[in-house]
Amino acid sequence: MEPFYFKSYEKVVGVAHNVEELKEEMTRLYKNDPACVEYHLREGHIVAWLGYIGEKGLAEMLKGVTDVKEAITRIDEYRALKNMNKTQGRKKKIVRYYY
Repeated sequence: MEPFYFKSYEKVVGVAHNVEELKEEMTRLYKNDPACVEYHLREGHIVAWLGYIGEKGLAEMLKGVTDVKEAITRIDEYRALKNMNKTQGRKKKIVRYYY
């Protein structure tokens, strides 16, 4: 699958191959070039790429979001929900104490 390329005036300033890297690049670029990240959010590029890589739930959560901090917060929430769902599917070990 193709990675997501953050571009600023036709120059590639960041690359993400998955959700974790997307968050890292968004955080890094927010400090250096916030307009770049805002542009990709506003134009729907990030949402489209997330759909392309199969992260449709996160894509839905980011639809219409243009604020970088809000997007990063939603990515964190999505990852937490995803991890919670993984752990709920596992059986818990039952420890019994006999006296």
